[in-house]
Amino acid sequence: MAVEDPQTPLRAAPLDTAVPSVPTAAVVGKHAAAEQSVHAAADQPAPSASAQTASNTDRDEGSADTTQPQEPVNAPGRATIPVEGRAGADATCGKNAFISWGARSDVGLVRSHNEDSFLIRTPCFAVCDGMGGHAAGEVASSIAVETIGEKAPATADDTLLGAAIEAANLAVIKGAEEGRGKPGMGCTASAALIDGNRMAIAHVGDSRIYLLHAGTLVRVTRDHSYVEELVDAGQITADEARVHPSRSIITRALGSDPDMYADHFSIEVANGDRVIICSDGLSSMVPDSEIESVAVSSATPQQAADNLVSAALTAGGADNVTVIVVDILNDGVAAAARKHSVGFALRVVVAMVVVAVVILGGIFAFAKNEWYLGVDGDTVGIYQGIDGELLGISLSNLVQTTAVEVSDLPANVATQLENGGLRVDSEEEALSTVESYRSQIDAEKTKAAEKAAEVTAEGNPTGEAAPEGGAQTDESGADSGTDSASGDSATSTDATGTTGDTTQTNGGE
Repeated sequence: MAVEDPQTPLRAAPLDTAVPSVPTAAVVGKHAAAEQSVHAAADQPAPSASAQTASNTDRDEGSADTTQPQEPVNAPGRATIPVEGRAGADATCGKNAFISWGARSDVGLVRSHNEDSFLIRTPCFAVCDGMGGHAAGEVASSIAVETIGEKAPATADDTLLGAAIEAANLAVIKGAEEGRGKPGMGCTASAALIDGNRMAIAHVGDSRIYLLHAGTLVRVTRDHSYVEELVDAGQITADEARVHPSRSIITRALGSDPDMYADHFSIEVANGDRVIICSDGLSSMVPDSEIESVAVSSATPQQAADNLVSAALTAGGADNVTVIVVDILNDGVAAAARKHSVGFALRVVVAMVVVAVVILGGIFAFAKNEWYLGVDGDTVGIYQGIDGELLGISLSNLVQTTAVEVSDLPANVATQLENGGLRVDSEEEALSTVESYRSQIDAEKTKAAEKAAEVTAEGNPTGEAAPEGGAQTDESGADSGTDSASGDSATSTDATGTTGDTTQTNGGE
């Protein structure tokens, strides 16, 4: 069975020229609902009787002799086996704003059918290596990738990714019970979910996940196999494990134990990192040093996947081989740093605005409790606030006008009112001060009137009303000042008893 992504031409054209155009709504963004590509091996003719003896613990079929040292795949002059156009091969590639990927699965040179399946449902990737023989192994691996694709989380939560593999285990067991496949079928499962700079990993069996970081290849999963236990015990080396006669015996797999659990953990990834997920058809045929060399020298994920499969075929192709390669294009760290920087700057600006608002609020609140007397045109006005402006906003407002003329006030008071005003403690004090100004002005006016009256009285002792202008004139219009002088003389004469009348001495009748 093969469920192909309809957007990805798998066999119609070379992969280098068939990179799919990924719909923006589908996969641009780590949490978007991406398209699901579940690739299982195509049905092949039934294997030989000897091939059907494989079980979930020992998956060896008749195979090429891999116990002898192999010449490095990339040795000078060594011919390699091309992968394009091979029957029963599946491949796909694509990219989004954060990652790019390429994958290839091949039946190999010895096996009669391909029991591997792989999953690409960004940001989740998985490889499952089936076991149990024809119509069993490929069914188990297909059920597993379908279930993992359905249950995988949207973010790099390794606990949930492990739970997805454990759900796949139950689905494989249920499938066998319901007649899908055969009893005893099973598979491995290695899944990675990449979310920014975090990669969640969940793993069961001897398929592997590698990380190529800064040109160095690191295996990040541990095989659940008999030979891995021998390596851990120091009884054999990793190179010896790769060609050990019991290398196909695995100690944990999907499909046999309902209580099976998956290893799961998370690691950091960075821009430029390359992730490799593969079945043991690669790792059992090609040493890690050569996997590293091929991964480093391949320009794109699809080229890396093709070259690694070719390396496994060239080394003998004793097993099905499936490889997914994922490149980290944007781990989100720089964007997060920029976002943090922008966020910090924004927080600073907001804090400054808040402080400014608090200060302004304090100033305006203070101003509301302040009162002063100032100039309102030609008169005195009562103001609430502080004389002046802040950011173009007046800090005071005119509350009341008065009839007190500034010009009637003493010069020093008028100057103070015109230059900042006279501060008072309250509106009542302002009114009281204005009233005192009015009283002073009225008193001054009264005093001035009285003084003017006194002056007038001194110039008109008879009490007769003086002509307008304050001077007396005779019929001829002569100045009364002269008459006044003559009057004085007449008065003196009257004092001698001659007469009490005023005598005109201006020299004319």
